[in-house]
Amino acid sequence: MEKNENGSTTDESKPNYRGWKSMPFVIGNETFEKLGTTGAASNLLVYFTTVFNMKSITATNLVNVFNGTTNFATLPGAFLCDTYFGRYKTLGFASVASFLGLLVLTMTSAVSKLHPPTCGTQETETCPGATPWQMTFLLSGLGLLVVGAAGIRPCNLAFGADQFNPETESGKRGISSFFNWYYFTFTFAMMISLTVIVYVQSDVSWTWGLAIPAIMMFLSCAMFFLGTRLYVKVKPDGSPLLGMVQVLVAAIKKRRLSLPEQPWLSLHNHIPKGCINSKLPYTNQFRLLDKAAIMTPEDQMNPDGSAFNPWRLCSMQKVEELKCLARVIPIWASGVVYYVAMIQQQTYVVFQALQSDRRLGNTSFKIPAATYTIFTMIGITIWIPIYDRIVVPRLQRLTKKEGGISILQRMGFGMVLAIVTMLISAIVEEKRRGLAITKPLGVDKKRGAISSLSGLWLIPQLTLIGLSEAFTLIGQVELYYKQFPENMRSIGGSLTFVGVAISNYLSSFLISIVHQITNGAANGDWLPEDLNKGKLDYFYYLVAALGVMNFVYFLVCAKWYKYKGHGHSAPEVAMEKLQSGKPQV
Repeated sequence: MEKNENGSTTDESKPNYRGWKSMPFVIGNETFEKLGTTGAASNLLVYFTTVFNMKSITATNLVNVFNGTTNFATLPGAFLCDTYFGRYKTLGFASVASFLGLLVLTMTSAVSKLHPPTCGTQETETCPGATPWQMTFLLSGLGLLVVGAAGIRPCNLAFGADQFNPETESGKRGISSFFNWYYFTFTFAMMISLTVIVYVQSDVSWTWGLAIPAIMMFLSCAMFFLGTRLYVKVKPDGSPLLGMVQVLVAAIKKRRLSLPEQPWLSLHNHIPKGCINSKLPYTNQFRLLDKAAIMTPEDQMNPDGSAFNPWRLCSMQKVEELKCLARVIPIWASGVVYYVAMIQQQTYVVFQALQSDRRLGNTSFKIPAATYTIFTMIGITIWIPIYDRIVVPRLQRLTKKEGGISILQRMGFGMVLAIVTMLISAIVEEKRRGLAITKPLGVDKKRGAISSLSGLWLIPQLTLIGLSEAFTLIGQVELYYKQFPENMRSIGGSLTFVGVAISNYLSSFLISIVHQITNGAANGDWLPEDLNKGKLDYFYYLVAALGVMNFVYFLVCAKWYKYKGHGHSAPEVAMEKLQSGKPQV
């Protein structure tokens, strides 16, 4: 017998929760991991254009594809973790992969043969590009970072929560406190990465600037494995994705059958003992899926009442779980287009900063171009407590609704802010380009004239997109958490990453199309290497127009959306409707 987090003895057959005893290793692993991966990824755009001599279009597309792939990989990562490996093994393997990826990335800078020669001093001189071998080595490092992200992102929060007993009050408090610490370390890592590490990379040495994140990731691995004997290692119990596939297969097999008049009474609805999901009532949407739960003479049953062949007969509970996902997909799709505006504030805003006056006041110190994106996080950090403590209580008194406004309404407001952000971005870029042509501060040998407009004028658009994220992105995460069954919440977390992933691909595709169409146009290329010769503001207006169309689509989806928990006897309601005086969220 050993003592658990409450000081009481525990049976060896039950998890031995160590609680806060294991937290130094878990939180240490999280902090160093964020410092490592974020420190390297934050400045990749500048690294590709300065060290690997890539064109702006090429570098932007590569960063978008890399970010998209790291986010998309979380879905198969979560599936493999839940089905085969468990969180401990997945995190251990992924942490080592991330360290190796950062080590390879550091070598591309430290070893002269692994990157192109440095550009000459002449403005007209052509910068040599990377050889196929150099690109292969670079991409192998990025690939290892993708593998690391696939395992770390969907598992790290859940693994930390696993260390506390969810059935005790101290365990519940510990889980809540761990989440607070997690987001604190994330914010801390972002602040350090976007200031100190980016400064070292841009103004001291790329080799040291990439070696520091690699060292941080090594410390992350060390902290993780040092705590091995203290961890609760939850065994994988299967992914809910498998059950969804079974529903689809069973519905296809029985597609020729007719649905009963009262499906909520006659469909197979076995719920196994120990199921963590709350019972879902029958809903009238996506009725074709109901055929998966129709019982036929060919269907055999197990002694406990479950189907002998789940690929032919599924319970109504599983069908309703898939319906929850199907209802969310249209809302999720609107988020994909929304993220395109957010991505522009992480990519092209860096190029804007490079061709702006980055001096801090009258000093000679220049703010690194990648550091400007820190204002997005500052906007989120400042706004969230103001919204939670000041705005929400007043809205609640005004609307008589819990939270002031519904989740979907919050998301819609954030989308409007994203449209305004792109309009402001276009206006600022037009002013920046005008001053670069009429009153240049200097000349960059690779990019062109430096505008006399202060880079601080980029702060409003970066802050505003931060506020937009606080409404839409956080609202989307909350929607998934509340509307998905308990065993599907890991999928909900993955959906957010997958949405951002597709947005990165979409943004890369949009940039390539605009570049190809406008390259031979009378007005010239919108997105040339030298922004002063282009029309980046037109591109921002295009993204704003896409945002307007997407917002209209979102309004239609929000009106159609049916909330979880309303069965045949209680018709589903739209987002504004209340039941018993409370909003359905």
